[in-house]
Amino acid sequence: MPEIELGVPRGVIESLPEEEGTAEQDMRRAIAGIQSRLNEALDEADPDEAAEVVADAVERMESQASTYHEFVPELRAWGQSPIYAIAWRNLYLELIGQLYDHEWLADDLDRERNFRLVEDGIRLSDL
Repeated sequence: MPEIELGVPRGVIESLPEEEGTAEQDMRRAIAGIQSRLNEALDEADPDEAAEVVADAVERMESQASTYHEFVPELRAWGQSPIYAIAWRNLYLELIGQLYDHEWLADDLDRERNFRLVEDGIRLSDL
């Protein structure tokens, strides 16, 4: 099974203020950690379970992105800049997109995510 490769989204890094670069370093470490954990989990999993492993990671990243998204109006209300919360939110969303860019995984990941929606009882056909 091929390894997952995640990169640093240029747009996210460029959105950060010109400072010491600590946020960029933190993001690079976070990406390396996510990539490493995903590849370790995929190595331990059966090939049929790859989509499940990645779907779990996607759900964690969606949760993180949602948490950072909720910080934005709160920070603005307190007169603080939400730029770092926005950057971290966008980072997680970009990483999810990068996971879907892996051709060997995209279809199975879609199937797994759709299966979980139906399994949770969410029906989209009632529109």
